[in-house]
Amino acid sequence: MTTRLALYDRVAEETASIVIRRYSTSFGLASRLLGPDVRQHVENIYALVRVADEIVDGPATEAGLDTIGAGRALNELERETHGAMDSGFSANLVVHAFAITAREVGFGEDLTAPFFESMRMDLSETVHDQASFEKYVYGSAEVVGLMCLEAFLHGHPVDDAEKARFVKGARALGAAFQKVNFLRDLAADFEALGRSYFPGVNVGSFTEADKHRLLDDIDADLAVSASVVPDLPKSSRRAVALAQSLFAELSVRLRATPADQLVRARVRVPNPVKARLALAAALGGKP
Repeated sequence: MTTRLALYDRVAEETASIVIRRYSTSFGLASRLLGPDVRQHVENIYALVRVADEIVDGPATEAGLDTIGAGRALNELERETHGAMDSGFSANLVVHAFAITAREVGFGEDLTAPFFESMRMDLSETVHDQASFEKYVYGSAEVVGLMCLEAFLHGHPVDDAEKARFVKGARALGAAFQKVNFLRDLAADFEALGRSYFPGVNVGSFTEADKHRLLDDIDADLAVSASVVPDLPKSSRRAVALAQSLFAELSVRLRATPADQLVRARVRVPNPVKARLALAAALGGKP
């Protein structure tokens, strides 16, 4: 007999699953390659991250919230998230789904607190130095990779040395994802949100040298993460390989795009190329 809580859990997780499919074709595509024991956890994580991101990146402002109001909404989301992680229940379906995952796979506020701190930075910091940039990337992206890693390894015990390798790879892949998105969105972030993430980079005078320096750093992160992908559990390996290959493809396309065009248009991976990469990942080969 299905309990009322079990039904509520299922509805919460179905809600979380909708979020990734509506907001991200790339991550939605990759998530389909996850094993069933992992996929829902990753979708639960993504949904909460997306809701927090929407508070600081547009919809909240469109709804009439000023910076102070958005900050209050973000703080309330954090309080509710941590409360649900402790109690196992939230009236917010996305938060409830996230708490299911956090409690089952075993991560806590050591990862969620830095995430919310980075989201708050978006409400107050428009230009970053190297220290604040690294802090932001860790909290906004690397910890999300670490949350997903806990889901990937749940039920797959590893020794300390293996765990350290996986942690390094997850952080590197999360950092690469974030930096690629910063580079793709240079103009939009600056013009619409007034933000400049990369330290020392002037959007108005962005050069080829700037572009290649940033991409060298991104490619170094991707190389670190690529080295551990083959050792991930089978239930997550193909999906992470696809995500890795999608962002590696973006890096190649960004490098081939003149700097003056990068600040005017967003570089994308065409759907036929995504399909080819997805097929290669599904078959376990190289794209």
